[in-house]
Amino acid sequence: MLVHICCSVDSHYFLQKLREDYPNEKLTGFFYDPNIHPYSEYYLRLLDVKRSCKMLGIDLIEGPYDTEDWLKAVKGLEHEPEKGARCSVCFDKRFDVSAQKAKELGESTFTSTLLTSPKKSLKQLKNAGDVLAQREGIAFVAPDYRKASGTQEQNILAKEDALYRQDYCGCIYGLTIQRDQQDKLADELFCPISGQIQPESIEARVEMYERRWELEEKNIPHKIIKERFLNWRLLSGLLRVRKDIIPAHFLPYSTLKSTYTRGKIEYTIGGVYHMNRDEVRFITLETYNSLADTDYQDITELIYHPPTFEEEVALRSQITHTPFDMGLILVVDEIPQNKIEILCESKTYSDVKENLVEL
Repeated sequence: MLVHICCSVDSHYFLQKLREDYPNEKLTGFFYDPNIHPYSEYYLRLLDVKRSCKMLGIDLIEGPYDTEDWLKAVKGLEHEPEKGARCSVCFDKRFDVSAQKAKELGESTFTSTLLTSPKKSLKQLKNAGDVLAQREGIAFVAPDYRKASGTQEQNILAKEDALYRQDYCGCIYGLTIQRDQQDKLADELFCPISGQIQPESIEARVEMYERRWELEEKNIPHKIIKERFLNWRLLSGLLRVRKDIIPAHFLPYSTLKSTYTRGKIEYTIGGVYHMNRDEVRFITLETYNSLADTDYQDITELIYHPPTFEEEVALRSQITHTPFDMGLILVVDEIPQNKIEILCESKTYSDVKENLVEL
């Protein structure tokens, strides 16, 4: 039996139930999910599915990440709600490829772990699967493992085995709609030009879960713990001096009361230059290099190849007088001597992140 897999939380429980109900079937996992965006999220979910299948002794095949075809398939349905027409097209595409793969491998049946997702319509999934199975001359198996406290058992199992729990279906359109309804920033879609890994970004999770895999391979005890913290994202930033745009690096947790300010340098203390408005400060690249023990030659190099986020937060603490300071701090080649204009759009918000702790 070919089992289309959408994520580890759904598949881990589903595969074990299938083994109980179909003891004579050899199960083969098929991860085919071009709907998942961005790619880093796709990779993270695949990584955890590989871990789950390894724990269960299930063979796994990865399908193509043909995301452009998926986007074409759902074109015009971008604003459909969850369980709407876009979801139907999404199921059809994934089931279509899964049914073809099952036929190609000589399997007589196929199914999908989407059947266990509480946010998906079981009837909608069964109808899509049956149509495609009939076309390929095979059968679609649609067991209802949600009933009889199945969803609760699934969640308990996911927690026991520390599976990665995503908080959106994977679709870029579903994500943006969900974040708008929650009045939250869709920071999953942020990718700074610097390439710096941001706190609680998908890239940060990838690093952590890859590290978890390494620890498990070496049998090193560990625990994933959750922590609430103040998160930050820079949406845009610009420094202008006498209408000329000047290269500037914005340190983490830099904020303004609004998105625009202007003024001039008023005084300096210990190499930190203070503007006369909105608690804005400047340091030179020379000072930055001294505090961070780096050797950047110009601001452009710093902008595109900065140290880690954590290292810059540590550097910031050397400049400020309190760990709660969130004033704007800019790094420049030379301190501006004329009229200064600054645009800074940033977001700070309460968030939760996972940390991997070796025991």
